[in-house]
Amino acid sequence: MALFKDAFDATRRLVRGCACGRHDSEAAHNQAMRAETVAAPSEETTYRRVVENALMRAVFPQDEARRLFIKTLGASTAAAAIASVFPIGFATEALAQTGGIEKKDLKVGFIPITCATPIIMASPMGFYAKHGLNVEVIKTAGWAVIRDKTINKEYDAAHMLAPMPLAISMGAGSNPIPYTMPAVENINGQAITLSMKHKDKRDPKSWKGFKFAVPFDYSMHNYLLRYYLAEHGLDPDTDVQIRAVPPPEMVANLRADNIDGFLGPDPFNQRAVFDGVGFIHLLTKELWNGHPCCGFAASQEFVTGQPNTYRALLKAIIDATAFASKQENRKSIAEAIAPANYLNQPVTVLEQILTGTYADGLGQVKRDANRIDFDPFPYDSFAVWMLTQMKRWGQIKGDVDYAGIASKVYLATDTAKLMQEVGLNPPAPGSKTIVMMGKTFDAAKPEDYLKSFPIKRS
Repeated sequence: MALFKDAFDATRRLVRGCACGRHDSEAAHNQAMRAETVAAPSEETTYRRVVENALMRAVFPQDEARRLFIKTLGASTAAAAIASVFPIGFATEALAQTGGIEKKDLKVGFIPITCATPIIMASPMGFYAKHGLNVEVIKTAGWAVIRDKTINKEYDAAHMLAPMPLAISMGAGSNPIPYTMPAVENINGQAITLSMKHKDKRDPKSWKGFKFAVPFDYSMHNYLLRYYLAEHGLDPDTDVQIRAVPPPEMVANLRADNIDGFLGPDPFNQRAVFDGVGFIHLLTKELWNGHPCCGFAASQEFVTGQPNTYRALLKAIIDATAFASKQENRKSIAEAIAPANYLNQPVTVLEQILTGTYADGLGQVKRDANRIDFDPFPYDSFAVWMLTQMKRWGQIKGDVDYAGIASKVYLATDTAKLMQEVGLNPPAPGSKTIVMMGKTFDAAKPEDYLKSFPIKRS
C-alpha cells in the first residue's frame, strides 16, 4: 500500500489547484471533466482515459481496493493522484503515435511527369493500400492549379516542385502559409531540349534572343536554366525570354515554333525526340549531379492536425520511392504509370527515361542509369541553395533566415525516422555537398555565394 500512500499524499498537495495542471482550480477541473463526458471526447482525451484506466488497474488489481480509492478521492482526483506518480502525458503521446489513421480516403494532386513517379505508382502498385490508405491521385493541369487546390484543401497533399513549399511558406507568389516538403520525389530527371532547327547551335553564347520555356517561376528548372545561361555570359532577363509553360504543353509549343527550347521534366524531353521535333542538348545532371526537382508536399496544418494520416502517407511514398530507386523495377513502373489517367505516354518513351538507355535526337543512343533517380531525403542544403537563387533573381528580398526556413519546410527528421521504419538507412542530418557546374556551394555561407555572381538581380 506504499504506492497508494504516495498517490494519496500527492493528491493532498494538489487539492488547492488543478490536479492535471490544465485548470485554475479543482472545481474548474471537475467541471471540465463533466463537460468531456457530455461532449464527444477528442482523440487526445480518449487516449488519456485509456492510459489512466490501465494504470489504475495496474496499481489496484483488486476491484474492491480500486473502488475504495476512487470513492474516497473522487474519480477525477484519483486520476490526478495517479498522474502525479506516473508519466501519463508521455504514455498518452506514445499511444497517440500508434493510434488509428484519422482520415483514410485522401486526394493527392500530381502533374503528369516522371518526377511524380513515386506518388503516382503508389496507387496502382499498392503502396498506399499497404499503409492503410485509400488515395485518389488526381492529374492536374499546372503548378499554379496544384498550389491553389492544395491551399484550398481540395487536395490533402500534392506533388510539388521542390521550391514551391519554400515560396508558399514565405509568401512569394501567394499569401504566406506554413508548408512542408518532407520527401524529395526525384533527383536529376530533367534536360535542356532544343528545336531541331538549332542542332548546329550547341554553344549557349549563340542563344541570344532565344525563347525558352520552364514549368514554373518557382522551379529548379528556372533556376538551373538561369544559372547555365549566366555562366555563359547571358543575362536571363535581357538576353533571352523565359516563360512559364505547363510541361504537357512544351512539345506542342516547340513544334509550333513558339519556343526555341525548354528546360523541363521528362517525359517531354524524350517525347520531343520521339516526335522528331527536338533533341536533348544536355541532361541537368551534367550541371549538378543529384539535384532535387520535385517533392511530396503538405500544409503544416495537415501534418499537425492529422499526424497518423500524415505518417502513413509519407511512409507509403518513401516506400514507393525506395522501390523506384532500383533499376530492376523500372520497366514494371513504366507500364504502371503509362496509362491515360497517369502520364498518358507510350511505354517505350517511359522505359527510355527510367532505364537510362535513350535516343538523344541527334542519331545517338546514350546510356546513363542515373538519368533519373529517386531519393526521398530532403537535405537542408537543397533548400538553402534554392533560397539563394530566389534571392539572386529578385523573387525574395531582404534578410533571409536560410537555415531556419530550410529546417521548418524540409522535415528531414520525420523523413529519417520513417525511412528507418520501412527498412532504409537514412543519411546523417545536415548538409549534402552541392557542386554546381564545378563550383562548390557552402550552405553555411549563402550570402557569400550570392555575392560571387556577376549576373544577378539582388
